[in-house]
Amino acid sequence: MDLDDVTDRVLGTVDLIPAGRVASYGDIAALAATGPRQVGRIMSRHGHLTCWWRVVRADGTSAVADRAAAHWDAEGIGHREGRVDMRACRWNN
Repeated sequence: MDLDDVTDRVLGTVDLIPAGRVASYGDIAALAATGPRQVGRIMSRHGHLTCWWRVVRADGTSAVADRAAAHWDAEGIGHREGRVDMRACRWNN
């Protein structure tokens, strides 16, 4: 599958997030030189190609927290009631 340049940049940036850390859509957008909504669109279409559970909203929530929770637990990402502890787990690139 050929992906466009923006998609490649977004997925490549997500691949840089280390295990045990998360980044917001805005964090990824800033690094990939695009917008947070574009990141969301790309993740909804191509997130299965990368560690999708490491990308969350700025408040630490995820639309698929029920699926992400097992990954968060496996990586030691602190979370409660579907919300990641951004203060403790945010990736400081």
